[in-house]
Formats: sequence, structure tokens, C-alpha cells
Amino acid sequence: MPASVLEELFSRGAHYGCSRRRRHPSVNPYLYGFKNRTAIIDLEKSLAALTRAEDFFRAAGEQRKTVLLVGTKPEARAAVTAAGARLGLPYVAGRWIGGTLTNFTEIKKRLARLDELKKQFVSGGLEKNYTKQERGQFQKELDRLKRSFTTIAGLSSLPAALLVVDSAVEQIAVEEARSLSLPVVSLSGADCDIRWLDYPIIVNDASVQSIEWIIGRLADAYEAGAALGQAVAVEPVPITDDQHQAN
Repeated sequence: MPASVLEELFSRGAHYGCSRRRRHPSVNPYLYGFKNRTAIIDLEKSLAALTRAEDFFRAAGEQRKTVLLVGTKPEARAAVTAAGARLGLPYVAGRWIGGTLTNFTEIKKRLARLDELKKQFVSGGLEKNYTKQERGQFQKELDRLKRSFTTIAGLSSLPAALLVVDSAVEQIAVEEARSLSLPVVSLSGADCDIRWLDYPIIVNDASVQSIEWIIGRLADAYEAGAALGQAVAVEPVPITDDQHQAN
């Protein structure tokens, strides 16, 4: 990994972990040591892990697989929202709704209801068939559904994988993904249990700059893969000599 990349991440404070007391044993291989009782993350190992995650995202983009982005802590919301909008992927930057994955049949019903109400309000159908008081109740229902499900409205089936920021905070989402054998990519701090993560990236998951930089790299990889997949799809099939002769 080029030194400039390490310096970039170092400048964003990605090497800072947590206190020795809060450190989880599963991250020990990723730690350089301790300074003033604070864990110092070995960024060379973190960037090697990031490279693996980028390869995964590049392949997912090439195959146009849906990755659900999850970052509900304040430090992660802006980065997750920006990446979701940029890539056209579903994301959760507010509260994780329990059962989003494990009870997806019910979630699909909620998404269908959200779409139905939006269409009825746009078409004016509610004004023709319901009183003002009834329309007010429908509006409240629509607002509730929007708050909970707007950012995953395009999720017609279970995602192929999850990207989470802080696997300790997003423990429920991680457990749901694991129960369904969905791969999990995670930005995890030194206090996280990473034993059940497929692609753990050990960094300072409380640093906005660190989170933005890493999610930006993963988004770049997904876009590069999508561009490659599109180029392969439209590549003309070469005509063989036999075909020339037949013509």
C-alpha cells in the first residue's frame, strides 16, 4: 500500500482505538500497541483489510448486486447517506427497524403500502373517496412510513451483502445478516467483536473523516466495478472468419 495512502488515513485519526479496558480481544492482531492506555491501530493491516473489502465491492458493482449500507450513529449518517445516493443503493441512516432482513416479507408489505399511499396522494384519489379527517390519518401513516422506509424503498428483495459502520452499534443488523448468511463488511473500532464479520476493517469508527474516506473508497470500487460490468455487457461480439464467409 503506498505510503501516501497510509499518511492520508493517519491524518484522519484512523489509528486511534479505545482504552485498553474496552478493547476487544478479537482485534488484537490489528493493534500496533498502546499509548497512554489507548489502543493504537496498525493501519498497514487495516489497509490490507480495506483492499479485500474494495475487491468485494468491485465485484458486487460489476454484478450489480445490492449492498445495504447501514450507519445509524451520528458520525456515520452523512457518509452513508451520500454513498447511498451516489450509488443508488438502499441505506439506513436513521433507526434500524428490527426484522428488516429476517422478517423481510413484512417489510415488503410496508414498502408496498408506502408506494400505494404516495401514488394515491399524487393522483388525488384520496380526495375523491375519503373525508378530510380520513385523509389526515392517511397523511400521518404516510409520514411514518417515509421516516422508516424511504431510504430502502427500492429494496425489492434481500440485499446481497451489508456494509455497516461500527459493528457494535449495528449489532442487530449484523446478527440478522449472519442468520441469513449474508456477507458483512464493517468499519469496526478496537472495541468491536469482529469474529463474525466477513470483511472487518479496523479503524477509528468514531472519526467522521475516517468514516468518510473509507466509505468513499468503497463507493469508488463499486462504481469502478459497475462501469466494468456495463462495458462488458455492451462489448460487441467479434465476427469470426466462418461468419464472414457465410455472409
